Amino acid sequence: MQNKIYDRPLAEKLGVKAGHKITVLGIDDEAFVDELQSRKADVRSRLRAESDLIFYGADNFKDLKRLQDLRGYIKPDGAIWVVRRKGAEATIKDTDVINAGLDAHMVDNKIASFSDTQAAMRLVIRIRDRPALEVG
Repeated sequence: MQNKIYDRPLAEKLGVKAGHKITVLGIDDEAFVDELQSRKADVRSRLRAESDLIFYGADNFKDLKRLQDLRGYIKPDGAIWVVRRKGAEATIKDTDVINAGLDAHMVDNKIASFSDTQAAMRLVIRIRDRPALEVG
């Protein structure tokens, strides 16, 4: 019997919803962008304010330093998915992404296989660092 969780489309595993404002940076994968658009997401390849999700390809420590800047482009409840090589070809490890996230005042809360050669880690703004919601 097949486990249904493994049959889910990548965009669904990564939490993409219709209407999401998504920014894709450093990921050259037309099929992935097509999948995002098929889910009725608004996908751009340039930074924009108030993104729900940023998919960011990172290959080295210099790329990870950019997380601090990217954090300013997501909604308070948004996320940055850091996509990196996995296995023997990896130039950065999960712990490197986790530490870079902490430096940017973000925490990791999900890991997913992006492809046979890449992994993705979701970073979110710590709850204590999010602006307080106004109760009306």
